[in-house]
Amino acid sequence: MTQRQWFKLHGWCSLPIWILFCFICITGTIAVFSHELTWLFNENARALNPDDLAPIAMSERVAAVKALYPSAHITTVMTFESYLTNAVMFSADSVPAGIAYVNQYTGEVQEINQGITFINFMRSLHGWLLFPWQSSYSVGYYLVSAMSFVMMGALVSGLVIYKRFWRAYTQPKIRVKQGKKSILSDLHKHAGAWSIWFIMIMSLTGLWYFTQQVLWHADIDIEPHAPVVNINDVPLGKAPTEPKVSFDQAMQIAQTQFSDLQPSYVMMPEHNRDMYKIMGGGDYIFYDQYAYRLAINPWTGEVAQADSPANMSTLQTVMHVVDPLHYGTIGGLWTKAIWFIFGLILSGMSITGFMIWSSKIVQAARAKKAAKREQKLSEQGA
Repeated sequence: MTQRQWFKLHGWCSLPIWILFCFICITGTIAVFSHELTWLFNENARALNPDDLAPIAMSERVAAVKALYPSAHITTVMTFESYLTNAVMFSADSVPAGIAYVNQYTGEVQEINQGITFINFMRSLHGWLLFPWQSSYSVGYYLVSAMSFVMMGALVSGLVIYKRFWRAYTQPKIRVKQGKKSILSDLHKHAGAWSIWFIMIMSLTGLWYFTQQVLWHADIDIEPHAPVVNINDVPLGKAPTEPKVSFDQAMQIAQTQFSDLQPSYVMMPEHNRDMYKIMGGGDYIFYDQYAYRLAINPWTGEVAQADSPANMSTLQTVMHVVDPLHYGTIGGLWTKAIWFIFGLILSGMSITGFMIWSSKIVQAARAKKAAKREQKLSEQGA
């Protein structure tokens, strides 16, 4: 391919969908700091701990919700960063579907949310553009993850076009006195050179999300579902209202199974043959907060399933390391800040790239129009 053909390819990797691509970049950048923005703008989501108290047991956080709503059916408990409250999901007579913000240090229920949270909204907007899910797939998820092919194409073609891109590291130069076109071109090239590592990470993780969606759509499970309780373990006679193994006991069993377990997502049994399903993170820093997965029998206390990074398959390992790489949660707030900055740079690149390409299109159109005018005048003169 010639340099001109590479340039056209680079433009077409961005121009046709630049608005969608820019929107995805901006929403993803905001989603990186969605937890921190929640803390900043919603005081009820802050887990204040002025007395430096130790976190109370998870069962006490559940009990705090039941004290307010005696008829509450608790379904899920989620934990986040230490400065955010826990989210206890439940349903009750007066609350069909609610999320209680429980301070894990004081046990106080600080808010009852009956709508979508800002964190879930931003992740959904960025992840699948709020498109509905048809069983196991979403058109929006396909659209967003397909941007990985566009991004990879833009990266490869950009490296071919920008000869000796490493000069942007050793001899950075922005021509501010040579017009708008030169400024935009220099900003675009330098931003691209400094963002190569980031674009590669976004492209590869996006490619995995696309692959994952294809697998979901084909009903291929990457991780096995938690088993159901053996019918012989369920007591005969009238169905009991509470399992023999309490929530507290189940959490202790999980902690015994994995000593470094930090629970982040706990699901209560929904029926007599359902299990306690406990997910969390641990000492594996490159894995997400769902890398440990346990299923505990609520009647016998048996650990029916225990998955961790130590016994994962290749696909499962990829699935659990992609999110921290995509959202920059590997090193906490510092890596989030880096991802946020480069997310802004990538969003800006989509805008400057469109401006450069559109200016060339306008110039070409004007030149073509001028050529036609001159030809017409010459024909009239003849």
